[in-house]
Amino acid sequence: MNANTPNLAPINQIPNPYGHSLPSYLQADNLGPWGVYLQQVDRVIPYLGHLARWAETLKRPKRALIVDVPIELDNGTIAHFEGYRVQHNTSRGPGKGGVRFHQDVTLSEVMALSAWMSVKNAAVNVPYGGAKGGIRVDPKTLSRGELERMTRRYTSEIGIIIGPTKDIPAPDVNTNEQIMAWMMDTYSMNEGATATGVVTGKPIDLGGSLGRREATGRGVYTVGAEAAHHLGMDISKARVAVQGFGNVGGIAGKLFAQAGARIVAVQDHGGTIYREAGLDVPALLAHVATQGSVAGFAQAESIEPDTFWDVDCDILIPAALEQQITSKNAGRIKARMVIEGANGPTTPEADDILHERNILVLPDVIANAGGVTVSYFEWVQDFSSFFWTEDEINARLVRIMKEAFAGVWHVAQEKKVSLRTATFIVACTRMLRARELRGLYP
Repeated sequence: MNANTPNLAPINQIPNPYGHSLPSYLQADNLGPWGVYLQQVDRVIPYLGHLARWAETLKRPKRALIVDVPIELDNGTIAHFEGYRVQHNTSRGPGKGGVRFHQDVTLSEVMALSAWMSVKNAAVNVPYGGAKGGIRVDPKTLSRGELERMTRRYTSEIGIIIGPTKDIPAPDVNTNEQIMAWMMDTYSMNEGATATGVVTGKPIDLGGSLGRREATGRGVYTVGAEAAHHLGMDISKARVAVQGFGNVGGIAGKLFAQAGARIVAVQDHGGTIYREAGLDVPALLAHVATQGSVAGFAQAESIEPDTFWDVDCDILIPAALEQQITSKNAGRIKARMVIEGANGPTTPEADDILHERNILVLPDVIANAGGVTVSYFEWVQDFSSFFWTEDEINARLVRIMKEAFAGVWHVAQEKKVSLRTATFIVACTRMLRARELRGLYP
């Protein structure tokens, strides 16, 4: 360990909320997203002081809605999809969080993602609670018309709990500006008035914000650069490996490359590529835009997917899906720093392994908060009908991310805990203070 690496309590020393030995499906890497979140909360409770009496609030979503989403397919048959919207905590403001369309979406996943949104919003101190939504579907199997009908039906079904002052959805995995436009229009038609503030991540022509598409990746780069400064790492000489190369990993990779870093490896759903001398990031982004994957990029070597975790690098950015870094591959990672662009990409057991190996982890709940920060800016601009320049937005984003990271770093050093636990301490304290001040009604 060095002086810059906080201590982390071993996973087997965490109090077990179940009161007995954990069943196999709730052990180590088999926890599931919600189980991972619960263990993260348990690590924080000893640092909450008198607010610990409210800690159970953090372990129970405020509201979870499961909806049937029936649509007529282009061939005339009726298909049913299962949709979710979970509001984890609204003590500090309306729920805020994305909507994902993916074939592996589950209630456990959406609950965990909504909880991480609560932590993320509180960590950067924007006036939101946490929420998340999703539909269990592979959107690639749907035509554009089917996708629109599904989006609109889902929006109508969850319309009873969303709204500009209640819960504001945003893009997530496999959703984008067009999906948000359909959601905004559907909600507005049902309300009888245009409500641009019901979603964020909209097209600019419908009240979207400049800088929103790049915001999450920009936030990843910003906190990564701040952490590198604390570690004495020269970004211009760093080798970077990125998993996922969309709006998060792609933008983060581009910004690191612009700062002089070498992007040596990239992995996505279609393939894994490597080039020791560094990848041409603009060319790779153009390739992904036309081909849909990094696979087949002529200027790089194709390698086996599992060897991605063996790549010799200084910075690793998992920016794909959750639970990618586990006890099975954490011991192979050669990076000095892991920046979590994705939500929940590291299991608790893997966290411990990385800590023991002196690898600094910048947790998702601070590292990828750039997206929701600019979503907050979009929401504010929609309410005021006054829009800012992209330079203003980027400057405000960088300032908020730097301030949030500085606060978390200070707590980590003071309490001698990991950056993840420090972020949870900052965020959970803010949430529970709000809960205590509001009290219980009735």
